Parts: sequence; structure tokens; C-alpha cells
Amino acid sequence: MTDYRRLRVALLGAGAVGSQVAGLLLKHGDELADRAGAALELAGIAVRDLDAQRDVDLPRELFTTDPESLIVSSDIVIELIGGIEPARTHILQAINSGADVVTGNKALLATHGPEIFDTADQVGASVYYEAAVAGAIPIIRPLRDSLAGDRVHRIMGIVNGTTNYILDRMDTEGAEFEDVLAQAQALGYAEADPTADIEGYDAAQKAAILASLAFHTAVPLDAVHREGIVGIDKPMMDAARHAGYVIKMLAVCERLEGEADASPTGEAISVRVYPALVPRTHPLATVHGANNAVFVQAEAAGDLMFYGAGAGGVQTASAVLGDVVSAARRHIAGGVGVGESTRANLPVVAIGRVTTRYQITLEVDDLPGVLATIAGILSEGRVSIATVEQNILTGADPAVPGAEHETGVARLVIGTHTAREQDLSETVDRLAASGVVERVVSVLRVEGD
Repeated sequence: MTDYRRLRVALLGAGAVGSQVAGLLLKHGDELADRAGAALELAGIAVRDLDAQRDVDLPRELFTTDPESLIVSSDIVIELIGGIEPARTHILQAINSGADVVTGNKALLATHGPEIFDTADQVGASVYYEAAVAGAIPIIRPLRDSLAGDRVHRIMGIVNGTTNYILDRMDTEGAEFEDVLAQAQALGYAEADPTADIEGYDAAQKAAILASLAFHTAVPLDAVHREGIVGIDKPMMDAARHAGYVIKMLAVCERLEGEADASPTGEAISVRVYPALVPRTHPLATVHGANNAVFVQAEAAGDLMFYGAGAGGVQTASAVLGDVVSAARRHIAGGVGVGESTRANLPVVAIGRVTTRYQITLEVDDLPGVLATIAGILSEGRVSIATVEQNILTGADPAVPGAEHETGVARLVIGTHTAREQDLSETVDRLAASGVVERVVSVLRVEGD
């Protein structure tokens, strides 16, 4: 092996990803040194429990319960413990000690990203976080570097493998939500408490990171509109399939134009997470199982698709080690780190400003004039009907004499033309209070058509 300069690498956390990172660093050290131009010495692994079971057999002498001492003596610090604290404290300590940081901590970056990046800028350090979104899929670097000279208009991403697995099984096998969730937990795709996944919190954190990069604007997590998939059921899946769609949990980051009251340039951005109808002809409709995919629409580059494993210890370790090599190259080359570009400072607007198409499913009284009443309410709300499908759920047989006046319940599936979210929301409220609608079953947006 060439006589390289030696860089000390500290690893914080040895869970599913951390243990794989350590194992690969030890196994492929010579190759990584050739690529980085520096020998990468795994100086130590900070953990809470020295005796915990781990996926990779690692030398016990590398482990320590003293992260602070390890941090201040290292050139590169890999943070894979997750959560907010003590991860935030450790990362800031690493930056202030002169180390570069590699992290996969989406929750921390979505909530404290500006503080971390500002601190790194002040001392000339770099923060790398390819593993924070979509696991092994390279998406952070393409947005931050490769597309920095382009103008991104829109991102649609399947960025949570658990929800994609659940919705995919419901679509392809006709399974019920609770049954598939239990299977996902048994397979390790979902946690014992799946709230972060099925309620959209995980995807919202990733959406905030993607939007910040794509639109060069700091996007706070509380500005991301979030809806989960708990309400999705088999009839909704059947209706989507019949109409030529599949339901996917999407993170949508979009540049809005013509918003004169939002910014001096008339531009703003919308960042949202929700289950949506995707045409079966769209590339995202073919993303199956627990895989992730990010679909980017840029002015010059056009449509780009990034697809692959969105989770998994060894897969995510690939993204981490790519960042470690980049950090090592920067150390060898010298100079200050490259900071994040958030100077566009576009406002993040509420979902009410978004314009898209919708599928509204209602249960209504099966009486003459009901459809006309509903059509009138939609028209008054500036929501135009594109398609209507009606199925009778209950009620008397119309072939039986005297039964024509008996009331049953019909399910209406209404597809709309493009409408503004605020108009649609207000119109749905009026439908619910109209007296002819028994229940608003669902309102799904249509994306990607």
C-alpha cells in the first residue's frame, strides 16, 4: 500500500448501519485509501452498551463509552446514533474541534440543519449527509452539486420504504392495511411503534431536506404539510386501480410561480407529504416493495429518476462511506468546506395555494337530484367535475313495486379537473354539511399526470 497521510475516523453508534460502516472500513481500508488519497484509521466506536449484540463482529478494543474524547482526537466524525440529542451536541463538538462530519440523521438535519451548517461555515468545516435521505440512493450530492447550475421545478419522492411496502402489498395483493403492517413489522420494515412511518413524520423530515437543497432555501420542518396512510383501505385501492392509478405515499417539493403576494419575485415553494394517486404509466408507479425513488423535474436536465434501496444497514453504509471518502479528499486538498446554499430564501407557502387534481369519494343518499346538488356545490366552489362513478351500496331493489322511493346509500367517486387546494377543501366542507352526503370517505390528490 502507498504511504498515505493518515486520517483518524471516529464512529458514533454501532447499530444496523454503524456496524456495517465499521466492518467495511476495516475490510476495504486499502481500497478506500487509494480512492481518498489518505489512510482511514477507524480510531474508535462510541456506544452506550459495550456488550450489545451487533450485526458485524468487530474488535472489542475499538469500542468506548466516551464519545467526547474520541471526537476531539479525530479528523472525520461519523454520527449514526440518530435522534436529536446527544447527536446535536456531538456534531457541534466535532465541527468546533476542526473535524468534518458525516451523518445520516434526517431528524436532526430537518430540525437543526441551519444551526449545524452555519457552525460549519464559521470554522470552515463540511457536513456530509447522503445517507439522510433514501438510503443507498445518491440524491443529496446530485441536488447539491450536479444540479446546482440548473433550476429544479419539482421533486416527487417515495422516500419511506415502510409505507411503500404497505401500499404496494395492498395494491398488488388486495391485502388490508392492518395485516400488511403486521407483516412489515415481522420483516423488520416497520418498528414496533410505526407512527413515524405511517403518519408521515419520517417522510416529512426527508422532504424538508430535499426541498432545502433543490430550492436553495432553508425549509423548517413545521412548514411541511403532512398526512399519513392510516385511512387508506381496500375500497380506495380498488377505486384507484379502476381509474388507472396506484396510491403512493409521496414527498412533493414544488416551485410555485405567480405568487406575487408571497415574494418579490412572484415565486414560492410548497413542501408536502401525503398519499396520492399516481398514474400507472408514471415511473414512480413501478416502485415496489420497500424500495425508494426520487423523481426530479429540472428546467435544463429534464426528468431524472433516482431509484434503489431506501434503507438497510449495508446499503445505507454505502452512502456513508462515499461521504467519508469525500471528506478525506477535502482534508488532503485543504481549504475551507463548501457550505450549503440557502440564499434564495423563497417563502414556503401553505398547502392551500397548491393546484392539482383530486379524487373525491362520497357516500350519499341514493335519491333523485342528489348528484345535481353535489354538482352545484362543486361548481360554486370553483371545482370542475371530470369524471363520476356511482355504485349502490344499500337500498331496495328498484325492480320491486313501491320500492322506488326507498332510500339507499350510493358511493360516488368524483374525479376533478385542476383546482386550488383551498377551494377544494372549502368545497368538501360544504359537501359534508349539505344534508345529502352521508360521509366524505376520502380526498386524494392526483400527482404526476
